[in-house]
Amino acid sequence: MRYRRFGRTELSMPVFSCGGMRYQQSWKDVDWPEITPESQNNLEATLARSLELGINHIETARYYGSSERQLGKALAAYPRSAIILQTKVPPSEDPAEFLETFNRSMSLLQTDYIDLLSIHGVNNAELLDWTLRKGGCLDLAERLQAQGRVRHIGFSTHAPLPVILEAIASDRFSYINLHWYYIFQTNQAALEAAQEHDMGVFIISPSDKGGHLYSPPQKLVDLCQPLHPMVFNDLFCLSQPQIHTLSIGAARPSDFDRHLETLPLLDQAENILAPILRRLEQAMADALGHDWLQTWMVGLPTPESTPGEINIPTIVWLHNLVTAFDMVEYAKARYNLLGNGGHWFPGQRAGRFDRGTLATVLNQSPHRDRILNILQEMDSLLGGTAVARLSQSD
Repeated sequence: MRYRRFGRTELSMPVFSCGGMRYQQSWKDVDWPEITPESQNNLEATLARSLELGINHIETARYYGSSERQLGKALAAYPRSAIILQTKVPPSEDPAEFLETFNRSMSLLQTDYIDLLSIHGVNNAELLDWTLRKGGCLDLAERLQAQGRVRHIGFSTHAPLPVILEAIASDRFSYINLHWYYIFQTNQAALEAAQEHDMGVFIISPSDKGGHLYSPPQKLVDLCQPLHPMVFNDLFCLSQPQIHTLSIGAARPSDFDRHLETLPLLDQAENILAPILRRLEQAMADALGHDWLQTWMVGLPTPESTPGEINIPTIVWLHNLVTAFDMVEYAKARYNLLGNGGHWFPGQRAGRFDRGTLATVLNQSPHRDRILNILQEMDSLLGGTAVARLSQSD
């Protein structure tokens, strides 16, 4: 395994982390008698494989169903000091509720301290206020840190970039859990700001949210040759000096195997990536046009300022991925989260809309008519049954 300094935490962080949102039995917080031996054995085998590989950063969250409960049982077999343990607790308007949730996590994980506590889902300005304001959740987390129950405090986020940058600028966090990968580089400024503040950077779900790379479309497979798209994306992310670790949401021990192909390539990343990046960029230009690629995002309104709260930027981004890389299944999954993702994935699908009304809010876009057509096309292609976030599943 390769390791990187995790920002000012000074932790030696493996470049891959074992994320705990796919190996648990249930997305419901079930009691121990309901956990099957098969499920627990799989989790324990996955954990053992992770540690065998040198992946000693184990990451979970309070609302990952049975993950904390099952993990706590499994961790009892290992020296506590051998594990970098991270869990995540969402902010609350009432810090007492935050503390209650944290204590529940500690009990389930059967530990006296958490190496990395993330304030989970700082996804909009209100949640950031609950976190940062005097007497808020971060003040409470810092008291837990002073008591030795927490070593380092960070935050995870799906927020718009300005909210992320405001959180980083507070200079009160030691690390960040962030979305950034080849198909989504919108948070580049957050990477740079985190580096300026010497923060550890953990990339969330690069293989799933980064394009359903466990089952990529054939066009993407061909463009990424000689690498598998998952290995390409790992290498692309880890070639960025600001990034320290990528989450592997392993559901079984074998899920680590493909990622391991990245390790011997790290020292040659620039040379290996260059021809693949050229092919990907050419495919996008051929499919969409150079002018579109430079200007499609200009003048797009936020969901909050759009009639019906249609998330136009996300829908057009998905259109680009479908058109350039045939990423239809990924786009369907993301599109059908709209309207059902809350602050984790805000805004609505296009559905039926009044072209005249939307044309008005798109009057700053150089591609108004094309975007209106895209909204109709994407709803026809991608629209279907609403998709629940994993944490809303059984």
